Amino acid sequence: MAEEKPIKITESDQLRLLKEQLAQAQRLTALGELLGTTTHEYNNVLMTVLNYAKMGIRHKDEATRDKAFEKILAAGERAAKITNSILGLARNRSGDFEPTDLSKLVEDALVLLERELRKYRIAIETRLGSAPLARANPNQIQQVLLNLLINARQAMPNGGQVIVSVGLDEASKMVELSVRDNGPGIAEDQLRQIFNPYFSTKKGPDETGKGGAGVGLSACRDIIEAHQGKILVASTVGKGTAFTLRLPIAQNVSVEGTPTVSLGMPTSPPVARPS
Repeated sequence: MAEEKPIKITESDQLRLLKEQLAQAQRLTALGELLGTTTHEYNNVLMTVLNYAKMGIRHKDEATRDKAFEKILAAGERAAKITNSILGLARNRSGDFEPTDLSKLVEDALVLLERELRKYRIAIETRLGSAPLARANPNQIQQVLLNLLINARQAMPNGGQVIVSVGLDEASKMVELSVRDNGPGIAEDQLRQIFNPYFSTKKGPDETGKGGAGVGLSACRDIIEAHQGKILVASTVGKGTAFTLRLPIAQNVSVEGTPTVSLGMPTSPPVARPS
């Protein structure tokens, strides 16, 4: 009987395994944060419905009951918006690219984070100018956008302003989406490492359990590079930070079978950008 030879693991195999483990950590972290946000939002809606339903039962006068019904209706409409945003996240779970309206992705993301941003006194300004559709996987870009918005909120625990812009970058002829805050900014030595796996400017998760693992921005970079796009960061200490995404303009047809990287679902290796 022939003697079995031990299987040798090469350095490239070890590197590939580490990358797979990193991708798994990225997926679980992002998915957990998204589920936490969504669950919290639905809980707020349900508590509103229950409290105003009780008020309507306790009070017999027409004015109080009308107010209760109006609040319940508003809560129901918000629940519908949240549901539509979640469905938007799930509408393309493949790796396919398609013509994508970045302004619509911004609106959906802000619905999901509306109460959280309000709780932390974050004022949102949107500048959704006229821009062509981007060639993108909307689910993955939505995840990147949520990550950037949550990071901006966490950078300003005492409140602040976030400006979200969509437009056309004339120089690169790419669709541009930027998230700019007026927080404390990032020191230059930290800025150079900002996209490194497991590097984080945070000491750990915040009170909501989000952040601190250092996998979010690394995954964001992988996603954008898999789109043959660019992710840029600029920051000034004491003034704030801006992240800018640039994505190719969409053609009339979707692109199938393009390898992509995701924060929340199985991935393929990122596509290298052409030099």
